[in-house]
Amino acid sequence: MKVSVITVCYNSEVSIQKTLDSVAAQSWPNIEHIVIDGASTDATVDIIHNNLQRIAHFVSEQDSGVYQAMNKGLQRATGDLIAFLNSDDVFIDPQVIEAIVCTMRDENLDALYGDVEYFRASAPHRTVRTYDSGRFSPSRIAWGWMPAHPALFLRRAVYQRFGGFREDYRIAGDFEFSARIFKDGRIKSKYVGRVLVRMQMGGLSTAGLSATYLLNKEILRACRQNGISSNWLMVMSKYFFKLRELLYV
Repeated sequence: MKVSVITVCYNSEVSIQKTLDSVAAQSWPNIEHIVIDGASTDATVDIIHNNLQRIAHFVSEQDSGVYQAMNKGLQRATGDLIAFLNSDDVFIDPQVIEAIVCTMRDENLDALYGDVEYFRASAPHRTVRTYDSGRFSPSRIAWGWMPAHPALFLRRAVYQRFGGFREDYRIAGDFEFSARIFKDGRIKSKYVGRVLVRMQMGGLSTAGLSATYLLNKEILRACRQNGISSNWLMVMSKYFFKLRELLYV
């Protein structure tokens, strides 16, 4: 099976090399790495050019936001399976993709997802918290839960069936997509109870109170657009569990 790994980036000169190295180090031999850059103004493009022999497709041009960039990656993906690895993220070990491919192939899964460790750039070897995707189920979408997107692997047929990401979302486009494909048990999925990706803090969804407000406002909109009944109290309740994740690190 062929795997497409899509990385979107913008001004990521500090971290992009580690992401490229992480994909190149995977033991699975059939990987198509697609890099979509939003016309970076730092050294990101130079670093990518130095690694072009590892990259199947590279585009650097302005876009309207992260979800348009992700859709550009999807348009170029030819793999049987597709994953997104952000420019601040790395796979937990070189066997991640091989293990995912074998499980999805043997169990004929549409989707497989695991956990994500968060770290700060100032202390990359220290885990700040772990996103436990095992708490997710389709019945919990209304409460703001989704699988950790960087640790979500999908068959390309899922995107062909349901479409890509809505570009009118700023932060919660991945939540809206998850709500769209997972509601009502539409696809065959499995949770693997282990960390698949390490993710650096500081992205759009972890950028302070204003971003948190916008995130949850968009989550409520995503629920409404997908016919899922929810409210502010329901989606805010998930922060109790996130606080526990921080306390028990």
